[in-house]
Amino acid sequence: MKTILIIDDDASCRNPAAEFLRRDGWRVIEAEDGESGLVLAVQYRPDVLLCDLLMPRMNGYQVCRAVREHAELAATKIVIMTGRDFAADRLSADEVGVAAYLVKPVEFETLREVLVRLAQPESVEPARKAAPHPVAVVPPESAVATDRATKVKFWGVRGSIPTPGPTTVFFGGNTSCVELRVDGQLIILDAGSGIRPLGKALAAEFGDRPMDVTLLVTHTHWDHIQGFPFFLPAYHARNRVHILGYEGARDGLAATLAGQMESPYFPVALKQMPGNIVIEEVKDLTFQIGATRVEACFSNHPGVCVGYRIFSGSGSVVYLPDNECFNEHTLTAHGEGLPRTIEEKLTKFIANADVLITDAQYSADEYKHHVGWGHGCVDDVVLFAIAGGVRRLYLFHHDPEHDDRTISSMLMHAREVAAAAGSSIRIEAAREGEQFTLTPRAVGAM
Repeated sequence: MKTILIIDDDASCRNPAAEFLRRDGWRVIEAEDGESGLVLAVQYRPDVLLCDLLMPRMNGYQVCRAVREHAELAATKIVIMTGRDFAADRLSADEVGVAAYLVKPVEFETLREVLVRLAQPESVEPARKAAPHPVAVVPPESAVATDRATKVKFWGVRGSIPTPGPTTVFFGGNTSCVELRVDGQLIILDAGSGIRPLGKALAAEFGDRPMDVTLLVTHTHWDHIQGFPFFLPAYHARNRVHILGYEGARDGLAATLAGQMESPYFPVALKQMPGNIVIEEVKDLTFQIGATRVEACFSNHPGVCVGYRIFSGSGSVVYLPDNECFNEHTLTAHGEGLPRTIEEKLTKFIANADVLITDAQYSADEYKHHVGWGHGCVDDVVLFAIAGGVRRLYLFHHDPEHDDRTISSMLMHAREVAAAAGSSIRIEAAREGEQFTLTPRAVGAM
């Protein structure tokens, strides 16, 4: 009897598939998260691994990569079964050795046909070697900000590529980067080109005092990491930079960050940066940064992409820079499976947030030509925030083709959509240099 291991945190998908496969003569092993699934894979050495992509405690890419690094699992065939059909996800799946990619909802007969095909004899590729990661240096005691208020400042608000020039002066042209001072912690959200001026400001502020910085990376698309090689605090040994993220589609977060700094792309390698840099792929969707609680949630965007919710004594901030809201058009792009599940989880994720900073890249007319790209339509974003009971919404990830006048027009339209819905939600367009202080149940000027 052949063995199949199903790893899926969604029991409504996992259980019916398991029952079907048992009736079809398979020995079925089940796991509800990637970490326990990998343990079971090593223990039972299944003939086939049926794996979801977006799961807690190791996403599907990480599981696939780990399986391919185990010599004893070289013969295991990997099948991805997910609700998303981004071309980038299929490419990443190929790169980690996936034999088949199925989009939910999957007809059981289709699954049977795939398993029959995989049972045909073929040569087995050797296990892939893991890319070496930079060595994490244990940091010394560091100074952190002592102000207990929650302060937020925008350093990069643009998506895709930096757009400097006279037409983007007001809202800014740097890519994604937001600074938070919360409960004594210094937290940076993403490392787009905006992290360069932030680094210069921090160096001026701290002077010779050591700083302890936590960088939360939502995903490793270039506009969210391209500024890190120019982050000045990472070049001083007295500073500690702790980088957290969930990337695992190819070689992992550390290797991806190091890759953009390899010769001939950049003159200084990541491992040569003097700062105490610790890079960690997070497994749980809830974790602590000091006394600050952080939650993460997968978004509807190509690859492994998350949003973060940071909790403090004065409220919570949700940072969701890349996300395509669920609507009638996404059914065409992805089918009726996971996108709706993602949207339901995200609605709970943002529920009653004091501040939501999120992707509103396209106007309604523009979005018609970008369905399935993984970015938001401003109309959908406003209704999404209202449904979640958000108090203040920041439109973010501005399109590189949008000048200040266009963004202002989109902001006015967003406010009109909210008014038509009978909502009093406060809506702003994120602007470089803007900063505010979060207070309980209210947001006031800093």
